[in-house]
Amino acid sequence: MTVQSRFARSVLALTAFVSMLAPLVALAQSDNAQSEPQPGSYPLWSQQYDASYFTVLSAAAGTRGAVTCTDSTMMGNVGSSGARAAVVQTRCSVSGQVVAPVTPTVLAQFNSKFDAIGDRKCEKALTGTLAGMILKPGVYCFPAAASVTGTLTLDGPAFGVWVIKVNGNLTGKSFSMVMADKGKPCNVYLESSGATTMTTSNAKGNIYSGEAITLTGGSFVGRAFAKKAITMTDIAATGCVQ
Repeated sequence: MTVQSRFARSVLALTAFVSMLAPLVALAQSDNAQSEPQPGSYPLWSQQYDASYFTVLSAAAGTRGAVTCTDSTMMGNVGSSGARAAVVQTRCSVSGQVVAPVTPTVLAQFNSKFDAIGDRKCEKALTGTLAGMILKPGVYCFPAAASVTGTLTLDGPAFGVWVIKVNGNLTGKSFSMVMADKGKPCNVYLESSGATTMTTSNAKGNIYSGEAITLTGGSFVGRAFAKKAITMTDIAATGCVQ
């Protein structure tokens, strides 16, 4: 056999061997693609690293986060720092996922946002129940606990941002928030250093509560994030769309 013919046979054998390996390489690549989440593979990355993925989040210290949902519907995702058993659903429909416990990164994001809102400089002090008031975009504050009722109108453009800070508990009864012009509910931030309680109300915005959140009756559009437990009863909740 000549050198040329031996070389040709070697080339053919190598080609056949490579052809046999090709399906195995493709399978390995496929497995890696499935096991390693890529940026933008929503909701996996959001679930693990992004607090804004949640509509309701009990970010209690340690593993004490608890969410109790009764006779309610929720369009969005629920998160808790506690175990899965800490999220109790009784005739409660959740359209998204229940993640418990959430990652430390999610809790850190919540605390960072809570502090950032609290650090915003107050532009105007508020008093009274807010009934009949019209607020343009800005940073507003109650120097003490607040009890709100009636209808509050938030009037502004699509990029307008409203921040309402309460130094104490925020309590709403038969309270409604109306967006005027092109204002968006998810550009509204309600932060209380204490507990937040809304009864037979139609609230809007991102609620950041230093203690528990209790929503009873009515509706809610936005996010409800608390440093303690969250209780929702007879509520229709809709989360912010990313």
